[in-house]
Amino acid sequence: MTDVTDTLYLTVQHPRPGLAIATVAGDVDMRTAETLRRDASMIIERGRPHLVLDLSQVGFCDSAGLSALIGLWHAAQAVGGALGLANVPDRLMRMLVLTGVDTILPVHATTSEAVTTMIADEPTSAGPQGSATV
Repeated sequence: MTDVTDTLYLTVQHPRPGLAIATVAGDVDMRTAETLRRDASMIIERGRPHLVLDLSQVGFCDSAGLSALIGLWHAAQAVGGALGLANVPDRLMRMLVLTGVDTILPVHATTSEAVTTMIADEPTSAGPQGSATV
């Protein structure tokens, strides 16, 4: 039997201005989805509109979690940013594909790939490119 936890952790890195990587640890379900939505939205609202969610430590995700991810995508888009998913567990990837959400949320094999894609997609007026340490 799988242990169910009410705890969700986000560990955040800021590799460059305007970009954050948040490693999500725990289950993303009806008990924790609002925590993810709130905490990740704060990252976006505080000047990091480009957000990569590293989901490698997510054990389970239900429809509430999926809704939170879609909401975060909308929040990032609303401020001219982007949301990318990285290291998506197989079970969650199947859910994204079955629901068609993988067609709107960019999914990357690694955080490095997600960061590289976001940097490449930034408008050139954003200023000088710096190196990203992941």
